[in-house]
Amino acid sequence: MPAEWEPHERTWMAWPTGPWNADGGAARAWAAVANAVSTFEPVTMIVSTGATDTPRQFLNDAVTILELPLDDAWMRDIGPTFVRSDDGAIAGVDWVFNGWGQQSWASWGSDALIAKAVCVQAGVGIVHSAMVNEGGGINVDGNGTVLLTKTVQLGEGRNPSWSKTKVEAELVRTIGATRCIWIEAGLTRDYEEFGTRGHIDIVATFVPSGAVLVHDQQDPEHPDFAISAAVKAVMHAAGLEVIALPAPSVLRDNHGFVDYSYVNHYVCNGAVIQGTFDDPGDVLAGEILQRCYPDRTIVPIDAREIFTRGGGIHCITQQQPAQNIA
Repeated sequence: MPAEWEPHERTWMAWPTGPWNADGGAARAWAAVANAVSTFEPVTMIVSTGATDTPRQFLNDAVTILELPLDDAWMRDIGPTFVRSDDGAIAGVDWVFNGWGQQSWASWGSDALIAKAVCVQAGVGIVHSAMVNEGGGINVDGNGTVLLTKTVQLGEGRNPSWSKTKVEAELVRTIGATRCIWIEAGLTRDYEEFGTRGHIDIVATFVPSGAVLVHDQQDPEHPDFAISAAVKAVMHAAGLEVIALPAPSVLRDNHGFVDYSYVNHYVCNGAVIQGTFDDPGDVLAGEILQRCYPDRTIVPIDAREIFTRGGGIHCITQQQPAQNIA
């Protein structure tokens, strides 16, 4: 599996569906991300069949619309995880998607078919997997190291009969993993009703230097203070350079402790799409990301409407790597 900062063929997204988009907040947020990315690389937005009128009002003409049946809008999780073979050919891993561990509120009959449909549309091969997994549940450095969370791949509702050894063997087979680093748990909010139960892409992510950016909650009043310390300890023990990415200063919203995280950004061709929160920490986070990606433009996008719905900018995007020409 190539690193996210390697060249992309395009970005895939999925348009928000259902009553949770009734106020238009999600439409504006998803469109802001798609339109920003489309200035740097092609974007294909999957839209629920027969529902293209509203998306077209919000999206730039540069964004391609593809109609397919949809349940939800988290392309990182429902789409394929793209990999590259030794000869440079691209394929997509089709994980089993079951609504983030068969969550009671989720429906996934259509979303479970999206990865295969995207691979067909992209004209790439398909790597089938029997493992329940989502793209937001893994993060790679492009050299074989993968970050994971025990409450995701081994958690309730996903792969209850699987061992760590079996999960790791499947990651070797599907994405070419050579080293797996496990954290115990994700951020606190992610275990509430609409969470993923511990996705890594809001907690830690690799950068091109080989270091790992870690969500750093610095306020001991927030329960993620202890989680940040534990994650940093795991990364240090693994011999990785850790770059602390301080959490926003806001601790709560109307629903409780927030999981706002600058780690959940998206790296595309020539840019980093940074989630912002109208917070004093937005500026420092942008400066840290700029140091990690000195040759890319940092593009800030207000991510609060996305986080309110259970994810971030990284969660709604999925990169298709460029094919290497031998």
